[in-house]
Amino acid sequence: MKKIAIIGAGGFGREVACLINAINEKSKEWDFIGFFDDVKDIGYENEYGKVLGRIKDLNSYPESLGVVIAIAKPSAIEVIVKSITSPNIYFPNLIAPNVIFFDKNNISLGRGNIISFGCSISCNVHIGNFNILNCCILIGHDTKIGDYNAIMPSTNISGNVTMGERNFLGVSSVILEKLTIGNDTTIGANSLIFRNTKDKNTYIGNPASIVKL
Repeated sequence: MKKIAIIGAGGFGREVACLINAINEKSKEWDFIGFFDDVKDIGYENEYGKVLGRIKDLNSYPESLGVVIAIAKPSAIEVIVKSITSPNIYFPNLIAPNVIFFDKNNISLGRGNIISFGCSISCNVHIGNFNILNCCILIGHDTKIGDYNAIMPSTNISGNVTMGERNFLGVSSVILEKLTIGNDTTIGANSLIFRNTKDKNTYIGNPASIVKL
């Protein structure tokens, strides 16, 4: 089995540990060694493992290690990725066993993506790097998703949607078809996006509108 560690020992990190366990139930693929975390004390332990060190310690890890970033803040994910320079570290895609791909031969994935339980992904979908697709997300046909996006549970992304980088989509948000979500956009829970968004803004409501926080 290949060694793997999780960055982030909080609630989402524990969910990713569950995901690794579910993958291993299907086929023994991963040897989970523990967590790396800049907030929790080294040695802190939850039901899945211990905090082994800080994120900076990964650059001195002496052998090949798969790393999953379980932090649902897009800008933080990007900073962490750029801070890890060791050739021993690589970023696999983690995909829950019950994810539905309408056409596996018509999907492309970059690296470091987390696709959690209950997601459904249609045809001709292209997903970049370091995206979080939390539970029960629906992605329609001909959709393109860039890098460092965090998409929370039960979000529905319709067909022909284009999404850029570092966007956060709240629980049960809906993106209607043929829209563009640019960069650094926050969409609140239960919000309906019915027109293209403007970068670096927060949208809340049904229909959603810009909110100044």
